[in-house]
Amino acid sequence: MKELELWGGPECTLNRVENSYRDQLVRSGHYDRDGDLDLFADLGISAIRYPVLWERVAPTDDEPCDWNWPDRQLPRLRALDIRVIAGLCHHGSGPRHTDLLDPGFATGLAAFAAKVAERYDWITDWTPVNEPLTTARFAALYGHWYPHRRSEAAFWHALVNQIDGVRLSMQAVRRINPRARLIQTDDLGRTYATVAMRDQAAFDNVRRWASWDMLCGRVTREHPFWTRLCGFGLESRLRAIADDPCLPDVIGVNHYLTSDRFLDHRLRRYPAATHGGNRRARFADVEAVRVLDPAPPGLAGTLREAWERYGIPLAITEVHNGCTRDEQMRWIADAWDTAAVLRAEGVAIEAVTAWALLGSFDWNTLVRQPGAYEVGAFDVSGGAPRPTAVAPLLTGLTRGADRHPVTRGTGWWQRPVRIVHPPVSRPASLREHDRVAAGRGTSQPLMICGATGMLGQALARACAHRDIHHVVTSRYDLDICEETTIAATLDRHAPWAVIDATGWVRVDEAEANADACKAVNVDGAVALARACDARGIPSVHFSSDLVFDGTAGRAYTEDDVPAPLSAYGRSKVAMEEGVGALPGAHMVIRTASIFSPEDPRNFAMAVTRALRRGRALFAAQDQIISPTYVLDLVDRVLDLTIDGASGIWHVTNDDGVSWADFARRIARAAGLDDHLIRGIPGAEIGMEAPLPACVVLRSNRGQGLGSLDGAIADFVRRLPAQPAAPVHDSPVPWMLGAAPPTPLVV
Repeated sequence: MKELELWGGPECTLNRVENSYRDQLVRSGHYDRDGDLDLFADLGISAIRYPVLWERVAPTDDEPCDWNWPDRQLPRLRALDIRVIAGLCHHGSGPRHTDLLDPGFATGLAAFAAKVAERYDWITDWTPVNEPLTTARFAALYGHWYPHRRSEAAFWHALVNQIDGVRLSMQAVRRINPRARLIQTDDLGRTYATVAMRDQAAFDNVRRWASWDMLCGRVTREHPFWTRLCGFGLESRLRAIADDPCLPDVIGVNHYLTSDRFLDHRLRRYPAATHGGNRRARFADVEAVRVLDPAPPGLAGTLREAWERYGIPLAITEVHNGCTRDEQMRWIADAWDTAAVLRAEGVAIEAVTAWALLGSFDWNTLVRQPGAYEVGAFDVSGGAPRPTAVAPLLTGLTRGADRHPVTRGTGWWQRPVRIVHPPVSRPASLREHDRVAAGRGTSQPLMICGATGMLGQALARACAHRDIHHVVTSRYDLDICEETTIAATLDRHAPWAVIDATGWVRVDEAEANADACKAVNVDGAVALARACDARGIPSVHFSSDLVFDGTAGRAYTEDDVPAPLSAYGRSKVAMEEGVGALPGAHMVIRTASIFSPEDPRNFAMAVTRALRRGRALFAAQDQIISPTYVLDLVDRVLDLTIDGASGIWHVTNDDGVSWADFARRIARAAGLDDHLIRGIPGAEIGMEAPLPACVVLRSNRGQGLGSLDGAIADFVRRLPAQPAAPVHDSPVPWMLGAAPPTPLVV
């Protein structure tokens, strides 16, 4: 058996919703950007799933094909010695003149395949249709994509049309290149269920093989679905397929953490969004990994089942996990290691594919409308592709290189945090494909300085939740104003990175204590960064929106020149300059107005405390800021730290609001009386430090943290029933009072 290969691919879905096409290559910028292919080559991939899409090259049936883009891309891949796996239809329904239910779909696709093969006769690997079963479900059974049908009859016709499209396309290609191989992909998981839903689960567990069963000529009279499909008028077509099958040379398994499902008739155990049903019963349909105990066998079990069923070589053709960076890396490493274990057992696995190299867009909406961006090996949210920590992981897989320390943690799908519904025991009879994960051992820690502050505690909680080995230091362990304790602590723990969550945070008091503020925010922070730099350890530091004077009349980006108004702001600018002058990989996070449900010392908690007690709260109406939810912030900071990002980054939630409007949003989300919020001029609050009028932060290096309203909703959901007593490190632009006009400044 030849060595396990690393394949790759950019997310290239081109699906139709109503009369509009949603193009992932345009969304990622890959279609219009040069240089991406060289970045892919640097990862060490030997093959790439790459689009030559019917809808784009031949959008009409009466005009010449537009070969400009593939003529530029495909020869470059060949020159880079990356084998092309040509994809012709990726979750699409073809050009506008056809669709998945059109009797001419299959012959039209085959005619296009012949043109591609004639032009690029050196391409040997082909996937004419990606995931035909999944595409048929989404387009013809659930109605999400064009032609938006919702019937079982339409589903089976759409699937058979795609299978015929694959067969006829491969026949056309092989007339030109007899050595052409079919690499047939589809999503593959298993459905589990309560006893009441076992019939639906049994149906799903036969249907999941339908694409490959048809291509292998197995859907004959002996197949469980023969009578059912003949009832939809497909008998003659099924006979034709069985008489002239097109066996895949490689079965491409796309398995995600959502692929295994669990069906439960007990609806009250699950959120309403999970409820569905068939003609006989209503049931909840949830991710099996979120409810079954022990967890389903996942990817390993899926691959074993496919091998036992077909005995055809396999490839894992999509490996992607839209999650935090450490979990993305663990999922990829787990897939690679799983493939290695199964190969040792005799399972013929040809490759593991790093999918969505440039990330993917809108899959949280099933690519029906704009949605979230999930980062891949590269982050394109800032425009140019930025390598994430996934990139060096991929580069090292085939070489057996050391992996990032965070990969030694256990993936969430193997930890207790995976259970989000009342757990259901998985019967021993369904555990035949389980695999015991090997121990990963210990690793270098991430060091977090600042054990008592809101940010340090939030970072530590996030590391614990994500199973990132870490140590947290207090001022008794590491005094950043004492270089000897810095050196001793770094040498004792030997961390792979250091996050400095310490600092002087009392903005007003800094006006009269500028030297004391500087000693912590500048001298101490730079000394810590310098000690890290001497040991080759990356460090991360936090700055503020108060480095700006608020006169720009627009949002500030990383490229804007600081102009602080206060002593506190000047200390942060000096820290940025001192850290930035060091040669190593050091990062400064500018953020603002952090709020958290887990610490009483922030504005959002003060709002809920006051309004729950029926007290008025006066907040600045003329000072515009970028509130930042600490749970979003620490996850992004950890991701960037794992990536080895450096320089200055703006990290905030997406909206700019006044303090008063921020308070009103919190009140409305919490069901409290927003009329108790009184907007007043900031000058009336009596702050000692001068504050800028408008310091909204935006990043030109990456995406923001998401909507402020979404962050506030999560904040409210996590609020304690009895808010903690107020404790404040520093005044903020708000006042609290029993009634106006005699507010109490707190």
